[in-house]
Amino acid sequence: MEKILIALVTLFLVVLVFFFAVKSVNEIQKGKYIGQGIAPTNTISVTGKGEVFVKPDIAKISISVEKEAYSVSEAQNQATEAINKITAFLKESGIEDKDIKTTNYNIYPRYDYIEKVGRVFRGYVVTQSLEVKIRKIEKVGEILSGVTKAGANQVGGVNFTIDDEETPKREARQKAISDAKAKAEQLAKDLGVSLVRLVNFSESGGEIPIYRNFKNEALDIGGGEPVPEVPSGENTVVISVGLTYEIK
Repeated sequence: MEKILIALVTLFLVVLVFFFAVKSVNEIQKGKYIGQGIAPTNTISVTGKGEVFVKPDIAKISISVEKEAYSVSEAQNQATEAINKITAFLKESGIEDKDIKTTNYNIYPRYDYIEKVGRVFRGYVVTQSLEVKIRKIEKVGEILSGVTKAGANQVGGVNFTIDDEETPKREARQKAISDAKAKAEQLAKDLGVSLVRLVNFSESGGEIPIYRNFKNEALDIGGGEPVPEVPSGENTVVISVGLTYEIK
C-alpha cells in the first residue's frame, strides 16, 4: 500500500510539473502578441477630403535698412538711427514689441573694382532686417508706406496667414472624416457587407497656406503719398484622411 501511495504521489507531481510547463510555454507565446491586434482578413479602405476657407487675420512683412559709410561706427549709427525711427513708427501704429523681431544683422566691407587699379575699398555696409507681424491687416498699406518714410529702403513681400491654425485644421479634419465615413457606409451597402470596426486611420495635408500678393517693386520706395492697396484674399485649408474598416 505504501508503494502504491508513493507511485500515485509521484505521478501526480509529474502531471503537475508538465501542466505548469505547458502553461508557461503558452504564456510566453502570448507575450509575443501583447499590444498587437489581430489582423483582420477582410477590409475595405476609403478616403475623404475636407476643405475649410478662412480669411487671413494677420500679415507678416519684412523690413530692412542698409547703410553705407567709410567707417563701421558711422554705418552702424546711421542704420541704428533708421531702425529706431521705424520701430517708433511701428509702435505708434499699434504694433506690440512681441510682434517686432530682428531677423538679420550684418556688417561687411564693400569694394569697387577699377580697371588698372584693382580692388578699391569703398566703405562698410550695415544691414538690419525686421520681421513685423501686423494683427490689423486693414493697416498693412498704411504701415508699408510709413516704414519707407521712416527710413526702410528694402521691404519684402507681405505674407497673409491666420494666427489660430488649429481651429480650421480641426474643422477640415472633421469634414474629411465625415466624408470618408459616408463613402464607407455606401460602399459596404453596395457590396452587401457590414462594417465591423475601424482598424486604421491616416491623414495628410493640413498646411496653412500663405497668401502672397505683394512685390517689392509695387511699393513707392521714394516715399510718395499714395498708400498701396494690399488685398488679403482667402486661404484654403485642405486635409485628406484614409479609413480602413474590417467587414463581415
